[in-house]
Amino acid sequence: MTIKRIQIGLLHVAVAITLLPINSTLNRIMIKELAISSFLVAVIASLPYLFSPIQVAIGSFSDSHPIFGWKRTPYIFIGLLLCSLGVTVAPYIAFLIVDHFWGGLLLAILVFGAWGMGYNLASVSYFSLATEISGKERRSGTIAVMFTMMIISMILTSIILGQMLETYTQQTLNQAFLMVGIVALILGMLGLFRLEPRQNGSIKEAQEEYTWKQMFSTIASNKQATRFFWYLLLMLTAILGQDILLEPYGAEAFGLSVQATTRITSIWGTFFLISLSIGGPLEKKIPKMLQAKIGAWSGILSFALIVGSGMFHSVSAFYVGVMMLGLATGLATVSNLSLMLDMTTVGSVGMFIGVWGMASALARLAGNMLSGGIREAVAASTGSDVHGYMVVFVLEIIFLTISLIILRNVDVRLFQQHASEDLSYMERVALASEG
Repeated sequence: MTIKRIQIGLLHVAVAITLLPINSTLNRIMIKELAISSFLVAVIASLPYLFSPIQVAIGSFSDSHPIFGWKRTPYIFIGLLLCSLGVTVAPYIAFLIVDHFWGGLLLAILVFGAWGMGYNLASVSYFSLATEISGKERRSGTIAVMFTMMIISMILTSIILGQMLETYTQQTLNQAFLMVGIVALILGMLGLFRLEPRQNGSIKEAQEEYTWKQMFSTIASNKQATRFFWYLLLMLTAILGQDILLEPYGAEAFGLSVQATTRITSIWGTFFLISLSIGGPLEKKIPKMLQAKIGAWSGILSFALIVGSGMFHSVSAFYVGVMMLGLATGLATVSNLSLMLDMTTVGSVGMFIGVWGMASALARLAGNMLSGGIREAVAASTGSDVHGYMVVFVLEIIFLTISLIILRNVDVRLFQQHASEDLSYMERVALASEG
């Protein structure tokens, strides 16, 4: 089981390290060095998440349609390939937008859209596979391994990128992103090697294929599922919405270089790793719900520090806020992913994992769009870029507060009870339609 956990972790690492340079280094360069509109950058960065609703269909479809005897592996492989190609081409697209705006924008839609399709294909498939391989009793351990490996890889990637970009040029940027794409593909292939048992290709899975109407009606009819969906959406919008702004904020507010802002991710990741290592054992002593609440409150405090750092021009307070944000994200990740895996039901794992994955992707979409749009609008009205960033961070505090209110009314046991009843009803309807 240990080897399989490491392999699943490698898949998570492979996808994550293609996201890191796009959402951190490239965003900062596009906004600060290339002077591209932050709203346009947010739109481009959000293109991958426009495909998030397809996660529900992918999860349900792969439950009942193995390819060459594998239920998850082909979808993961295609997703990894698209992610690796996307991160390799991304910096060329950024400079093309400056030189040839409309042609560059069109290619950006194609490239970032392809990366987004890959992200959705891979992530929902390997999370479903992790759920199936681990079983209920081992899920928390699998989550801890996956995210520990991911954060270590992000720290290392951030440090290496920082070193490669010590002297920033277009050529060094292209080389750095190419390296990430190649490493991601290699790690992903190692993760896939003999991970999923091959089934008899002539035997169709004993899973039902659900229509979009049935899938969404199942979620909508379960109040607990609906509440958890909105909780995830708001909480992740706040936590993830800073992705495209934190490094440009460091550049605008404190004059940090490309190398210095690239290393912000390594600082954030180190404290993420610390809280992740604490979160696993802590889950055995305190309820998951309480741990999720502690994570949210820590996030509120971290954003307050980041806002305060801009108000008083304190780079020390900024770095403390980044450290706190890493701690908050780690605690929230362990508790919420464990809750997410609990909020599934036997027979429709892929469907529910797809829904929670869709909530995560939509949160990135909403966070990016709101962050870029509001920052630019406030900056234009006040004449201060820093004020634009600060307003966004205040909004993220508000989102976290609302998510805490929703979380108070989420009950995992009621969800599982209602989900089982809904699944039985859908199976009866399917059988009746066949008859």
